[in-house]
Amino acid sequence: MLSHRQVLPDTRSSLTHKFNINGHEGYLTVGLHPDGRPGEIFIKMAKEGSTMSGMCQAFCRAFSLALQYGLTLEDAVIRFRNMRFEPMGTTNNPDIPECQSIVDYVARFLELNFGEPGRGRM
Repeated sequence: MLSHRQVLPDTRSSLTHKFNINGHEGYLTVGLHPDGRPGEIFIKMAKEGSTMSGMCQAFCRAFSLALQYGLTLEDAVIRFRNMRFEPMGTTNNPDIPECQSIVDYVARFLELNFGEPGRGRM
């Protein structure tokens, strides 16, 4: 059985967050459904056209489609937290002082800002 894709409206709310991981600056934008659930993500890295930037775009497309086809945020966070690859290290975010990769940082940021309150860490 095929799942139904929940696309976001043409005009939507979003949250943009500037981050820095071990000197690599980027922006994470989270597009929101009308009920406040994340429905898409975009990562813009300072070095446009780099391999890292391209891989971030590919990850964002896959992650966004997975959310739109029904992957829960909790399941996404479980799968992407603690993925380890460069760049990794210290961040400018006091809530996430260190991360294992950009993917780990994004998963932890989404958990902190959109996870269900009272459930603790996913």
